[in-house]
Amino acid sequence: MADNLQQLLDSTNPVELLRNSQIGSYIYPVVPADFTNWIKEQRAWRETAVLYDQSHHMDNVFLKGSDAIKLISDTAINSVANFAVNKAKQYVPTTASGHVIGDGILFREADEEYVYVGRAPASNWLLFHGQAGVYPNLDIEIDRRSPSRPYGAPVSRQYCRFQIQGPNAWAIIEKLNGAQLEKLRFFNMSTMTIDGVEVRTLRHGMAGAPGLEIWAPYEHHSRLREAIVAAGAEFGLLPVGSRAYPSNTLESGWIPSPLPAIYTGEEERAYREWLGVDSYEATGTLAGSFVSDNVEDYYLTPWELGYGSFVKFDHDFIGRTALEGMDPDAQRRKVTLAWDTEDLGKVLTSPLNVDGPNYKYFDLPLANYGSANYDSVVDADDNVVGYSMFTGYSANERRGLSLATVDPGVPEGAELRVVWGEPGGGSKKVSVEAHEQTHVRAVVSPVPYSTVARQSYQGGWRTDYKA
Repeated sequence: MADNLQQLLDSTNPVELLRNSQIGSYIYPVVPADFTNWIKEQRAWRETAVLYDQSHHMDNVFLKGSDAIKLISDTAINSVANFAVNKAKQYVPTTASGHVIGDGILFREADEEYVYVGRAPASNWLLFHGQAGVYPNLDIEIDRRSPSRPYGAPVSRQYCRFQIQGPNAWAIIEKLNGAQLEKLRFFNMSTMTIDGVEVRTLRHGMAGAPGLEIWAPYEHHSRLREAIVAAGAEFGLLPVGSRAYPSNTLESGWIPSPLPAIYTGEEERAYREWLGVDSYEATGTLAGSFVSDNVEDYYLTPWELGYGSFVKFDHDFIGRTALEGMDPDAQRRKVTLAWDTEDLGKVLTSPLNVDGPNYKYFDLPLANYGSANYDSVVDADDNVVGYSMFTGYSANERRGLSLATVDPGVPEGAELRVVWGEPGGGSKKVSVEAHEQTHVRAVVSPVPYSTVARQSYQGGWRTDYKA
């Protein structure tokens, strides 16, 4: 019986392992699926205001000590030269081959205190290197995301974490504060008081308007949430459930879940031996119409995910040599694909077909059915020119959208086709029913797709971070 990921891979192809994982659908834990209606909740982040409860679905990694910044610098493609206290920074690590492992947000809370918040691939990478014994002046601890299926068991975290976003967000924030509040620059941090509780804040923004992320000890979760909901009622604030929540990124343009590029490479062997058979990397599901026996065909460079501007060669880091040898202009680039309404309509109505084709079920508002999703994007000659990686429906745009990475020669405005559904009737994943493949026309469009997002979001920064 295998004790770690490497031992699992010694006996099976990683693509086969992940495409047929039996872990089930990816769950956003604890937060109810809907508070009102997912369409209302989507529209509220564009028209009024929303409250996101981010307390449960992400890992927290706490780094303390003089070597904390060295660990970050050694593993991040981005520079830490201007990483002051009370600022946040996106954290993007790569393997020795220069391929992305994942990403998250780093908060510098004090001179030698940092908190990483995000998905498991990057948190595991930080934890592995932080525990390797090469950083003597580092204390590192992890607070794992809440269980996906707690079945009524009590859950708790070190922090509760919320976002107040939307056009009316700042009016709600100032009502909570009891006075005007300085609008700090994007990704700058401060504090404020809500119902007698001091909270830390991060300047954020959605829908062309400033907003805040706030966090405090978890014991204040209910008190803070109730205060925010009460203050926001007159401004049309809606809490957002776990059903609508991840679909926000379709409009803002962040690809949340590329496959972590750690399944091959001798430099990463010790990491695979450290990862357990119950780790995200060992149990996650790989879904979609693109199938290759070579897992490296699923690996992505920073440029392919829109992180090219983050790559800074002002420091030594894992993957630097490989990235220095890459031509940025030859890499695929991130785009939005706007799905053809007629073609998507055929997919949506296919469950009603008695004798006709039944296509892969397209769930609303988010149609992903794996941890990492790779649908082939083909041109008129059926050549694969990219991957569609995050798919769903925006009630604000009234359109099916997917976030994709495509060949550099594909122009904006080009019509491509997304191959929807898995070959051969589908894999053995429990989230897959028997179905037929079909092609859906899609137009290569800007990212972010939303006009207000393109005009107001900060130069490629993640505007939110989902698990």
